[in-house]
Amino acid sequence: MNTGPEGCTETHLSAVSQEEHAAEIEETFALFDNWEDRYQVLIDFGKKLPPMKLEDKTEISRVPGCQSNVWLVADVKDTESGPVVVFSADSDASITRGLVAILWYVFSGQPVEKILTFDIDEFLDRLGLIAHLSMNRRNGLFSMVLRIKALAASRSRGAQEV
Repeated sequence: MNTGPEGCTETHLSAVSQEEHAAEIEETFALFDNWEDRYQVLIDFGKKLPPMKLEDKTEISRVPGCQSNVWLVADVKDTESGPVVVFSADSDASITRGLVAILWYVFSGQPVEKILTFDIDEFLDRLGLIAHLSMNRRNGLFSMVLRIKALAASRSRGAQEV
């Protein structure tokens, strides 16, 4: 069983649906009964997030509304099944980096339409994250989701990398 973001590549992501990625994360979270263990899972996911290029960590790529520093960029890649949006992201805080990893795992490598229509709120609620994150982390998480969707929408219009 794959336990989340580990070992994923752009090629792997484009071949797997968001629902399959979400189910893998849900299965991993379900293995643990308490939130202390689930927070550790988040931290572990963050450690497996692919590294972001230092030159991409700019004020322009910084996500507003996050208490921690979060950087997010997107690019379009052509695949056999059509264009997909590939994200690169990072954070300087371990739990936040884990949240970034979950979003990356679900969204990166997906077509724009899937990114824009996936019910991320319902997924995050199923994980229990909405109920167990502080208000600041929740606000930051929603800021990340808004940024991801905005970047995906801009890629569908042919905008340059942000």
